Parts: sequence; C-alpha cells; structure tokens
Amino acid sequence: MKIKDKVVVVTGAGSGIGRALVERFVREQARQVVAVDINGENVARTASDNGCQAMTANVALEADIQRVIENTESEFGPVDLFCSNAGLGLAPSEQSPDSEWQTSWEVNVMSHVYAARHLVPRMVARGSGYFLNTASAAGLLNQVGGAAYGVTKHAAVGFGEWLALTYGHQGIKVSMLCPQAVRTAMTTLENDQMDNGGLQAAAVDGMLEPEEVADSVVQGLEKESFLILPHPEVTQYMQRKTADYDRWIRGMNRLHCSLTGAP
Repeated sequence: MKIKDKVVVVTGAGSGIGRALVERFVREQARQVVAVDINGENVARTASDNGCQAMTANVALEADIQRVIENTESEFGPVDLFCSNAGLGLAPSEQSPDSEWQTSWEVNVMSHVYAARHLVPRMVARGSGYFLNTASAAGLLNQVGGAAYGVTKHAAVGFGEWLALTYGHQGIKVSMLCPQAVRTAMTTLENDQMDNGGLQAAAVDGMLEPEEVADSVVQGLEKESFLILPHPEVTQYMQRKTADYDRWIRGMNRLHCSLTGAP
C-alpha cells in the first residue's frame, strides 16, 4: 500500500508512535489523516501541527470507535487504512487487580476487534481495506515484568492473524506492528505500571524514536508485510523460541531473575 491519496485513521495519536505515524502519513500525502486519542488536548495539538483532522475517543468503547469510523467515512470517504495503535501497560503480575487486567484487555485487544467489526463489512463490500494494528514484540516473545501486557499483545497478534487468514481473499490486508522499546510515555522510567526489569528487557536492542518506527511502518505497508519489525533482531528471537521452546523459557527465566533481582 502507498499512503498517497488514502484516507487514514490513527488511534493513540496524541503522542508517541501514533503522533509519529500521523506526521509521516501527512508527509506521504495521504488524502486525509484522522488523528484520534482519548486526550483531546494532545490530539488537537497533533492535528494542528500537521494540518489534519482530530477526533476524541476512548478506544475501549465500541460506540466511540463506531463513531470515529462513521464520521470519517461520511466526511472524508471510505477508510483505506485504520491504524489501531492505542495501547497501555497495566497489570504487571497475576496479583494485579482485575480492573487492570480488564482495562488491558479492552484497550489492547478489543479495540482491534471493534475496529474490524465496523470496518470489515464496508471493506468487503468495497473489495479492499487495510488494518495496521500495533501490538509489540511482547506479542511474539512475551514481556518480563508485564503479565497483562504480554498476554494481551499475544491476543492482539492472534486476532490479526485471524483477520488476515479469514478475509485476505476478499482484499483485506493486515499488518502487525511489533517493536521492542520505543521512546514513548510508556517506556519512561516514571511509568510505574511496568517494572524496570521489563523496560530493560525490552530495550536490550536499543530504544528507537517514534519517527524511526514510522519509517518502518511505511516500508512495511509498501511490502504489505504481516509483521512489521522495527527491531529486526526479533525475527531471530522468534526462531530461537520455536526451535527449542523449553530452552527459550529457561533463558527468559534467567533474564527475569537477572533484571529483577528475583531469588
């Protein structure tokens, strides 16, 4: 997919990867970019800085995603690319409150489901459409110190796979964005929802800037790659994992212990 002349929606666009995607898609001459975020002030700034449209929405609410899709299509035309990018890191362990686990599920998984629920019928009728869903390398490799994050990102990847294998023959494309550490609010040391061991593990191959991730996205969309891996090392880690699962688990346990000081 080439972004030029396309109608694109980006959630989580108030900062971080989402804002960088908006900036890059505007530079790629999209016909319209709709920046969406729960924080109205932040997303208004993104839209103002980039000359695009802002909408406020909570992606954990199906009605909000439905409204974004309907308003976008009525004002700007069919959505060519929906970037379900919003995410969060809560519930670091099994001891975390149910509310944190539930919120993680709603934002990191169900937001993708809601977007597909309301766009797939439209895209099938048109014979084309593209979903870019932001997961994480944690969705392929898991996450030290981030129980709900690793679990829900695995589920996000699984749902993306299901979308692709179910609707690919009807012109619907899916890409999963799976970076390791990216310099966003989620990976700052001030973020106490994921312990420092998890941040150190995610940053083992360096921390990318959001703009670098956006570059990888444009390249991945042009190739229509299912997995977009801004950290290419993730491919090797996946191969090691599937080649000897037990050895991989033991190695990850050692990494967990070394980073967290676990006995």
